Amino acid sequence: MSTFAELLLNGISMGSVYALIALGFVVIFRATEVVNFAHASLLLAGGYVTATLHEDIGFWPALLVGIAGAAVVGAAVDLLVMRRYRGSDHSVLAIVTIGVDILLTTELTRRIGTDVLALGDPWGDAVLTLGPISLAHTRIAAFVAAGLLITVFLLAFRYTSWGVAMRAAAESAETAALMGVRLGRVSLGAWAVAGGLAAVAALFLTVFPTPGLERATSLAALKAFPAAILGGLDSTTGALVGGLLVGVTESLATGYQSELTFLGRGLGDLAPYLVMTVILLIRPAGLFGTKELARV
Repeated sequence: MSTFAELLLNGISMGSVYALIALGFVVIFRATEVVNFAHASLLLAGGYVTATLHEDIGFWPALLVGIAGAAVVGAAVDLLVMRRYRGSDHSVLAIVTIGVDILLTTELTRRIGTDVLALGDPWGDAVLTLGPISLAHTRIAAFVAAGLLITVFLLAFRYTSWGVAMRAAAESAETAALMGVRLGRVSLGAWAVAGGLAAVAALFLTVFPTPGLERATSLAALKAFPAAILGGLDSTTGALVGGLLVGVTESLATGYQSELTFLGRGLGDLAPYLVMTVILLIRPAGLFGTKELARV
């Protein structure tokens, strides 16, 4: 029972980090109706900036610069690339984001090389022990930080003018534009917010027990993609639930791998996609996604 509780708590903490990444997918999709496959490179960019600066200016300033840097990269992608294709089919725009991801990831992995970069976090390898349950301080920090950021985002999404503009654009871009909503500004803000959230997620994906930032870190964003899909790409609530579901599923599948060897190795990596497939078979729009209605 203690093993299950420990795996569950670790899964919830990692799920909250996946929720941050999934929220980035959802924000951009709601603002532009584009599935952003360049999100992994934004995550890698934020982590790389933090890793390279923390020894010179300290961890917290480096983290702030990393968040700002990823936000700037996201805004630049929208401003310099995506706007050139505005009006194109959404599938074309999604392919453009794949190209952007390849370019950014290639350059960042070239800079990282074979190194494993530490981000200089203050938690180290400290572990909190409560009876038979052990939980790394980094996992607790991840849950708290993700909870605070998600709460701030939801409040801003509901009560600020930017949030109102984004909700209006998500309902009907044409109507929102006629009512004076600047769709370009909404899109720019969405890409910047997604980049900032990805940078925070990069931190908690590379601290203990993970050795650090490496070339493959960006692949973690692929685990958050099922979270966004199964929750519903146009639902912020779905991103949160999907992230937690993916995190818990991955943790339990990895923890009980030895009892599930008949299903093959690497079940922890495969489990989120299996859950996504099952849910989409039942609810094609995701758990909280909006069903498309067609008038006949």
